[in-house]
Amino acid sequence: MTGINGADIRKIVVACDAGMGSSVMLASQLRRELQSSSICVEHHSVDSIPADVDVVVCHSALAQRTRECSPGVVVVPFHIFFGDPAVAALVSAVKNRQQLYGSPRP
Repeated sequence: MTGINGADIRKIVVACDAGMGSSVMLASQLRRELQSSSICVEHHSVDSIPADVDVVVCHSALAQRTRECSPGVVVVPFHIFFGDPAVAALVSAVKNRQQLYGSPRP
């Protein structure tokens, strides 16, 4: 299982498949929640995730594909776009400088 300390996160990508609606809103929400940190939050399709990303947040249906496109990166899959515990855990790990683990491969 891949992990990273919240203090070491510099770039988060919210990845989507093709659409840009809800995932763009989630990226905006994360920017607001993490505005006191120096973390860059971006939105990209799964197929164009930049190499310098530390954490990728994506819908659980895209998690395996995300892992294949970005090996070694912490992948945080969620089930619902707003209020998901996995996203809350990411924000908490950053704010409290705690360890964050990506989901294990199924």
